[in-house]
Amino acid sequence: MGRDYRGMSAAERLADRRERLISAAYTLFAHPGFHATTIERLCSTARISNRAFYECFSSREDLMRAVYERCVEETLASVNEAIDKASPTLDDRIIAGIGEYVRFVTKDVRRARVMHLEVRRAGDVLTGARQHAVGAFTKIIENSVQDLPHALPVDLHLLALALIGAITELLIEWVVATPTPSIDELIDACVHVFRRTFTA
Repeated sequence: MGRDYRGMSAAERLADRRERLISAAYTLFAHPGFHATTIERLCSTARISNRAFYECFSSREDLMRAVYERCVEETLASVNEAIDKASPTLDDRIIAGIGEYVRFVTKDVRRARVMHLEVRRAGDVLTGARQHAVGAFTKIIENSVQDLPHALPVDLHLLALALIGAITELLIEWVVATPTPSIDELIDACVHVFRRTFTA
């Protein structure tokens, strides 16, 4: 396979352009936002041609999906690691998992905006990716509380979905509210809801 003046193969050049587009989109989709960001602006920021864009992604929505899925994968890995390191008590798992999720997502406001605000604005084309992410986070909750010593009054899966929704709304509030609630306040609110849900 031929190499260009930078010593990169065609596959390496494609991967490099793809990463530059993902990096540009991570910033621009967070601000000024998905709908305000054109393909031309993405290409300008990534320093590639408009033609090269379509060698990497089929559409702006396709690029948004790649950015969103990477944010989710990184967050899942961080949360799972925190829970694995926590002591096995339910309360410690709740505190570790929620604390890590909120801190990790809010550590970079771009991640918070992409995961909880802009993914919704991107439209129906990302519904599948968002449902997949919700399912993955729901599974973490279900696995963390599967050894409860008492029966739950309602279906565990539905409870987990409801709790994911609560965390999502709190993080949207963190993104858009003025003044911004503190990270500790978000974590305290989430932990309170989880404790009241799963403590007999």
